[in-house]
Amino acid sequence: MSESSEAKASRRRQPVARHGILTSPNPFVQVLQVLVAIVAVVVVSATAVGAFAVWDSARALDERGVSIGDDDETLPPTLGEIEGGVNLLVVGTDSCEGQDVTLFPRCKHDDGGERNDVTMLVHISDDPRRVTVVSFPRDMIVPIPSCPDGEGGNYSAMSAQMINSSYMYGGLACSVLTVEELTGVDIQYAAAVRWTGVINMSDAIGGVDVCVQSDISDKHTGLDLTAGPHTLVGNEALQFLRIRHGIGDGSDLGRISNQQQFMSSMVRKLQSGGVLGNPGTLLNLATTAVRQVNEGQLVLSSSMTNPQRMVQIAMAVRNVKYEDIVFVQYPTAYATGGSRVVPVSDAADVLFTALAENKAIKLTGEASGGYGVEVVGEADEVGGGATATPDPGETPDAAATPGPDDSVELPSTIPGQTAAQVTCTRAER
Repeated sequence: MSESSEAKASRRRQPVARHGILTSPNPFVQVLQVLVAIVAVVVVSATAVGAFAVWDSARALDERGVSIGDDDETLPPTLGEIEGGVNLLVVGTDSCEGQDVTLFPRCKHDDGGERNDVTMLVHISDDPRRVTVVSFPRDMIVPIPSCPDGEGGNYSAMSAQMINSSYMYGGLACSVLTVEELTGVDIQYAAAVRWTGVINMSDAIGGVDVCVQSDISDKHTGLDLTAGPHTLVGNEALQFLRIRHGIGDGSDLGRISNQQQFMSSMVRKLQSGGVLGNPGTLLNLATTAVRQVNEGQLVLSSSMTNPQRMVQIAMAVRNVKYEDIVFVQYPTAYATGGSRVVPVSDAADVLFTALAENKAIKLTGEASGGYGVEVVGEADEVGGGATATPDPGETPDAAATPGPDDSVELPSTIPGQTAAQVTCTRAER
């Protein structure tokens, strides 16, 4: 759906967040893997034929791209970092299409709907580069704007609906429009991933390390884990991302923090030599991502299907320090009755104003809004994010000298963690 520049400017002047009236994979991980893999295969791999094969396959993605409005069709001039800031919406959907019913028994009684049960806004700042990932609770009541119906018309706007109905209502474009209206942020790129896509990508990356404080046995997802550290792959990784019963307070808010633990660990792995230093793993990862698109398990906006654009975005995030990669939950309060949540706009205003002004943010709240995890340690900075130690007698680079701290402290009602913080899943309270 296109918008006039005047209408769009008017929409952006709206408050950063607005009140509404009044089940889950990790999509950010999948998209980040696609971006990093394509960059590394092109730049690092010594096998030119293999790099060309990935590049040529990625070009075919353009035919399957989904329009989200202002799709940028202009080819970037170089393979360097993308200029300016980037806003990317990534959603995980609950579609049963193409899924293995032995892994997902609920698909035997599928209602045919597809909801965005995971919704995340990934903000990559302009220089200095920082990454902020905002998770939106699936049960949050928000307005859904008029969305394209896919046949040249539009669905009517709705004043108060759960945010996870936006995808079922109008697909990826409608989820983008809904988050734009809620936050006032202009979203240029978007992607959606289904369950099988999560499983296949987890296998390709070689697993993600997580930690649980005590034994977990969840009949809803089928996950069984003993207390301690685990390396999760395939279906087990997906079960971990979907679980909410048996951890924290059993809510979706606790599940979000569990997903953030997974994402933080994934980021650390992607920036370590275990992935970026292994061309074979990267080639497998890139070809797996392309296959997920071809099989309908991964959907990209038209603006994301240009492989050169993917490279530019990946170049912007690959060296960001752990402490500057922050995962937060959109602030909410329980609605009357306690089964749904509503946006807390004043706290959200602080967050999105800081991002718009390209200021660093500091967490002051708990790691989890639903008691799902607790911080148990700090990760050592490695890879491109590490700061080199100058030789004795060497004059420090003036540009590298820290300036005044203009960071913004977020309200304590905004829970979250950084990639530098190692967290562990809590048992149900």
